[in-house]
Amino acid sequence: MNAKVFIILRIVLGIFVLVFGLNKFLNFMPMPELSAEAAAYFGALTSAKTMTLVGVVEIVAGLALIFNKYGALLALILMSVSVNAVLFHAVLDPAGIAGAAVLLILNIAVLYGYKNKYKDLLA
Repeated sequence: MNAKVFIILRIVLGIFVLVFGLNKFLNFMPMPELSAEAAAYFGALTSAKTMTLVGVVEIVAGLALIFNKYGALLALILMSVSVNAVLFHAVLDPAGIAGAAVLLILNIAVLYGYKNKYKDLLA
């Protein structure tokens, strides 16, 4: 992957997850209307403080990707958030899957850009 393309993708992903992570604490973007099942599941995650943990992971990952410090590690950790977001929207809220799909695609692209850092892990 071209170094400049990777830098742009890394920073875009970092800003993307940083904004959504901060939104979990500051609520500056309105919550879309969810189905009853999706709202119940999301409510359970919120009451169990799981969404707080996701917000912290997103903020830390966003900063790590923007400043390129431990970006390879945080991109790998962020993959669990990306997959779960896609699965949530695919099963419970198909209308909102676009943002989650963009998150997953960006995350896969950044992981691919860091592929040299994972050689020992995958050997």
